[in-house]
Amino acid sequence: MTDERSSPVIALAGQPNVGKSTIFNWLTGLNQHVGNWPGKTIEQKIGTFTHNGRQYTVVDLPGTYSLTANSEEERITRDYILRERPDVVVAVADAAVLERSLYLLTELIALPVPIILVLNMMDVAEHEGIQIEPKVLQAALGIPVVPMSATHGVGMDRLLSTIEATVDGRIPYTPSRPHISPEHQEVAEKLKAIVAPILPDLYPPDWVALKLLEGDGEMIALVRERLSPEQWKAVDALLYRHEDAVLDIASARYAWIERMIRAAVTRPRVGQVSFTGRLDNVLTHPLWGMLILLAVLGGVFWLTYTIGAPLQGWMGDWAQKLAGLSRQQLAAAPPWLTALIADGLIGGVGLVITFLPILIIFFAVMAVLEDTGYMARIAYLTDRFMHAMGLHGKSFIPLLLGFGCNVPAVLGTRIIETKRARLLTILLAPLVPCTARMAVITVLTPLFFHSYAPLIAWGLVTMNVIVLALLGILLHRLLFHGEQASFIMELPLYHLPNLRTIGLYVWQNLLAFLQKAGSTILLVSLLVWALAYFPGGVQSESYLVAFGHALEPLGRLMGLSWQALTALLTSFVAKENTIATLGILYGSDLAAALPHSLSPASALAFLVVQMLFVPCAATVAVIRQEAGNRWALFSVALLLFISVLAGILVYQLGAVLGLG
Repeated sequence: MTDERSSPVIALAGQPNVGKSTIFNWLTGLNQHVGNWPGKTIEQKIGTFTHNGRQYTVVDLPGTYSLTANSEEERITRDYILRERPDVVVAVADAAVLERSLYLLTELIALPVPIILVLNMMDVAEHEGIQIEPKVLQAALGIPVVPMSATHGVGMDRLLSTIEATVDGRIPYTPSRPHISPEHQEVAEKLKAIVAPILPDLYPPDWVALKLLEGDGEMIALVRERLSPEQWKAVDALLYRHEDAVLDIASARYAWIERMIRAAVTRPRVGQVSFTGRLDNVLTHPLWGMLILLAVLGGVFWLTYTIGAPLQGWMGDWAQKLAGLSRQQLAAAPPWLTALIADGLIGGVGLVITFLPILIIFFAVMAVLEDTGYMARIAYLTDRFMHAMGLHGKSFIPLLLGFGCNVPAVLGTRIIETKRARLLTILLAPLVPCTARMAVITVLTPLFFHSYAPLIAWGLVTMNVIVLALLGILLHRLLFHGEQASFIMELPLYHLPNLRTIGLYVWQNLLAFLQKAGSTILLVSLLVWALAYFPGGVQSESYLVAFGHALEPLGRLMGLSWQALTALLTSFVAKENTIATLGILYGSDLAAALPHSLSPASALAFLVVQMLFVPCAATVAVIRQEAGNRWALFSVALLLFISVLAGILVYQLGAVLGLG
């Protein structure tokens, strides 16, 4: 295929949690872009790298356990390989759990594309007491085998040279493939003879025959529509008589895996507890595990404030100096233009950009938790609580995404099979504090509560989790009639984080944030400034003040000024607009203005409402797309009611305690 392309195409395939993304990041660095597969919500990552003067294109396929069309990930992976025919497929396996990782290889190796097997996490396998001989495994498989520890970049040069040699055809490729029993092989040959004349060139007949025996719905539909009724009747009869073939095919694959690794893998002696096992005895313990989890979350906020807050303050000082300098330079310009630049641009977007240090720390910590394997333990520890809401670990996965952004959290509910569980997860997702909400909280809490800021932030996140759980239980019992579900959760082995992967994760998230600041936040900041400036250039007589004053009766119940209420309303477009709006209405020196404007009780009520308030417009739009208009309106009304009620209760209780 290289003759028809500007550069050879390398596809990365593998099961989840095998280090595929780490290898992709090592190969491509910053030469990558992220989007969605055409017509899908699943992420598509494509990048390029150059080796020995030749440029290669790398496609990171979705993580999948097999190539049977039971999920979008499986369909995307197999359709890409079959239709696009990459020059090489790099199959990434976790060396520490090789038997499980090789199951996907049994299907990939049946496709008409050269395969390179990467044994990733060799260091983790060795730490677990597992010894692997790559040369022995390569001789058994008949395909190139590359041992790697991608987190340290070990084996990367060998992978590059193997890719180059495979593309150029300089490495012998004689793959050993699984064989099913003679009885079912005979049936497969009959099916192959029937379907071969009618299949598109993209589909290998022997592979389609096996998929028919496995009961693959997509292949059955493809063959059925291309055969005459009489031919399909014959095929259907064969499949009916050999329904047990699917078990034989799976057994043949596992037996093949056992033969391939028999001489190449030495396992630890029976009874020896692995490193991961020793850690999980503590980290997944019902009591100690939860205490450690709470401590980890508390540590995240402490680290964010201890390092990030001083840097944010330093950048804020520079933003004020820049605003003052712009006023001096534009002294001769029309007053509205001076105000637009100094207050609208610098006071709005400029102030938002000052909390980049806090975001860098937060993103980096989240990446470390994910890369070490601890994020999966968080899912495991919380699974038992999910059952009280009629949910399970599959629901927790999209909810976990919500800590990054509520939009992918809602879209991620597509992995949930039952409609009721999916809808309930969608309704709960906006209560997960996303990074935008957290960014606002991390900026405002030090202004109000100083040294107590980490404790307040920790309490606000805990409050959201408690409200989410209570609301989930209530909705589960009242609207969804106690429906229960269960699933099996996979825990990856622990391993050291990869600094390069973490750096790219932080960079990509910061870039997305800056793009947001340069578009949505900029537009809203200018709109808020215009409402605060016009019609006469005096803020006290502006449109925004008139609108804010109309809400004052509601604000008094929560101890909130009209400025605070207006900031909450503008957060509907983007949560970061809370800071931008406050910066415009109070001036760029928020540290001095806010504590005098809101009492401790009012400040706490404001933060509580901010955490529970209606999500951003993008999240509401996705809820409407996934659940329909009725449930989107229900979600907005429910969260508006909960947030306002919570704000009133917090302020009134604070006033009783003398904090008002």
